[in-house]
Amino acid sequence: MQSVTLHGVDMDPLYFLEQNYNQYVATFRSPGGKLPEMMALKLHHTEEVVRNAALIAEGERFGALESFTAKAAALLHDTGRYEQLKRYATFRDSDSVDHAVFSYDIVRSEGWLSSLDEASFPQEELSCVGGLDGVIEAVESAVLWHNRREVPPQKDASERTSLIHLAAHTVRDADKLDIFRVLEERIKSTDWRKERTAFWNLSPDEKPSAEIISALKNGDSVDYNSIRSLSDFILIQVGWMICGLHFETSRKLCRERGHLSFRRSFLKELTDCPVIDEVCDIAEKSLSAAFVQSISS
Repeated sequence: MQSVTLHGVDMDPLYFLEQNYNQYVATFRSPGGKLPEMMALKLHHTEEVVRNAALIAEGERFGALESFTAKAAALLHDTGRYEQLKRYATFRDSDSVDHAVFSYDIVRSEGWLSSLDEASFPQEELSCVGGLDGVIEAVESAVLWHNRREVPPQKDASERTSLIHLAAHTVRDADKLDIFRVLEERIKSTDWRKERTAFWNLSPDEKPSAEIISALKNGDSVDYNSIRSLSDFILIQVGWMICGLHFETSRKLCRERGHLSFRRSFLKELTDCPVIDEVCDIAEKSLSAAFVQSISS
């Protein structure tokens, strides 16, 4: 990658976006420069999602343009969270706005992507995706789709469409990997049996939904509206490990970080439902396939 110019200073395109993004986030800081606690957590989440996206890009051997597009989408995926909290005092989309759509609208209105210089990108790769417009479409689509149940199917086999889907799948995987971390930290730092508000008022006492169990055993994605208990919520994340992580690198990272073993143990604290091990074993097999391949390659 070459550089773009901001206020007369040459800089890497991703750094250019980071500077613009951080300037935007700064508008939500107090006069003393402090972000509200929940916004600070979202900023840290974004940093971790970008880090995960970089690991995926490296592990999957993305090209330079692919790597930039994936990391740019990861950086911008939750842009709307700050205004969402300021305006509605909640991160719950059902009580406010769809944060992915909100983020998409803000990214477009801020114009950061259109301010990039085409000359700063590998020209041969750029021409294959229709120029800077192709990169912009890929980043914006990844932001828009990152919280959907499924990524829309590819409309054609063009390199532009392939870049769009690569960026979308990278952000979705990178986001899930950090959501795993966030939940584990919350469980470790909270009296989860008493402080139900920390877990969206989901009951820790109810048994898992038969509908969710059935979907996971069949390898199907689950409708989030089916969640009725804390066990259901944890099982949704186990389901991500079965069929929700697109890249082998993502599954490898999930296994190495112990996310499945943590959920298996925690689910056994929540419920004595005998199918917990069965569902977790299915997830283990899915993650193990990537692990075995990685150590043999």
